[in-house]
Amino acid sequence: MVDEQRDRSIVASGLARHFGELKAVDGIDLDITSGRVFGFLGPNGSGKTTTVKMLTTILAPTSGTARVAGFDVTKDQGEVRSRIGVALQDVGLDDLMTASELLTLQARLFGMGAGSAKQAASRLLDTVGLAELKPKKRVGQFSGGMKRRLDLALALVNSPEILFLDEPTTGLDPASRLDIWEEVRRLNVEEGMTIFLTTQYLEEADKLADQVAIIDKGRIVAQGTPTALKKEIGNEVVTLTFTSPQAALQASEVLEPLAPARQISGHELLCYFAAAADRLPGLIRALDKAGLALEGLELTEPTLDDVFLRATGQRLAAQEEGR
Repeated sequence: MVDEQRDRSIVASGLARHFGELKAVDGIDLDITSGRVFGFLGPNGSGKTTTVKMLTTILAPTSGTARVAGFDVTKDQGEVRSRIGVALQDVGLDDLMTASELLTLQARLFGMGAGSAKQAASRLLDTVGLAELKPKKRVGQFSGGMKRRLDLALALVNSPEILFLDEPTTGLDPASRLDIWEEVRRLNVEEGMTIFLTTQYLEEADKLADQVAIIDKGRIVAQGTPTALKKEIGNEVVTLTFTSPQAALQASEVLEPLAPARQISGHELLCYFAAAADRLPGLIRALDKAGLALEGLELTEPTLDDVFLRATGQRLAAQEEGR
């Protein structure tokens, strides 16, 4: 049964971290309610992981404040650490140990007795779908998906109030990704756990997050529920595809009077409308008059990719491909 009285919130005000002249995180505000799944999106190098490291007491803020589970991340580091679980982007596991050995060791480090630690290890292996492992199988023999599941189990050893997951499904096959999604939902719904999720998959944020924030160059540029953010840019998106980025730029200039809300992405020009169907003939006539040939036209509902593009000027999907 979920304890509604326990503080599982995350609150930050003016939180910043500078490395010399580099402002990795440049004064961000967060207000994440207890029991929510919070999706944190941003291009590579935008400040996502630095933010997580500050909120989990790994890295001290340069300025600003943050409270996690009701405790200050600078003044009450021990209290914060006892209430959170953390699975960072780089999985650090001892390849020579078994899953059970690693979980038992983690439990002992949290102060459990030998018997309780072994019971916790067994329970957590079952929780993340690794109960059928051969007892002596070493972590070095695990697949990427199995390692991610084990890393999640290690983050759950202390029954945390808040779970930080830094890109937990990066590099996983679709089936393993769905398994992680299912476990995140269960932890949130059944355990009432607040989950702070950084991700490079827009579908992941759209499916899991109650609230999302987009960070770019150390600043939050958009924040709200996925539904509200998509609604802000319009009910429908017209994607016009051209032969070149130059043609898309010309089209943007031509269509400015007809489509005030628009965005260029490579060969594509995206136009945002409350209702697009009656706008299409006018768009096509204007392009034809300007001698701009279309290679494709698509009418869709807005996605988080559209929100991301409007907020940062680039598609997250495009920069993912260049990782």
